[in-house]
Amino acid sequence: MLDSLVRSLRAQDWRLLAKRRPEQEPWTLQDVLVHVTYWKADVARFALGKRRPVGERGLGTHEHNRLVFETWRDREVADVLAYHRQVQEDVMAALQEASESWISGRERAPHWPADLDIHSAAHRVRDIGRILAEAGVSSARSSG
Repeated sequence: MLDSLVRSLRAQDWRLLAKRRPEQEPWTLQDVLVHVTYWKADVARFALGKRRPVGERGLGTHEHNRLVFETWRDREVADVLAYHRQVQEDVMAALQEASESWISGRERAPHWPADLDIHSAAHRVRDIGRILAEAGVSSARSSG
């Protein structure tokens, strides 16, 4: 559903701003997609027993979000879309390859796997959907 939505976007849609708290970075629709994609990439890494890159270890959520924002904020839309699609492939492959013990061998929060579904859906509705609605983008085009 997210991929269908981002496929429908026009060039000018990517720079529309999300509503954020004053102390937060001003995220565009593009930044929202990068944020969601990066957290999904973490799940793929963790499913394969890998850790975050060295420079990202030990960061709190806000610091990590800021680092991702700073790293990706000036990238081209085409790069972000390619990243989004590659991570989706990586996630699917990682879930196929993940050990049974990683998937079911430990207690998880009731909302697991939130970074793959709930987190993505929340940003798709709360941020991307709101951005497009406020910009007057038709619901038929934005609902995919």
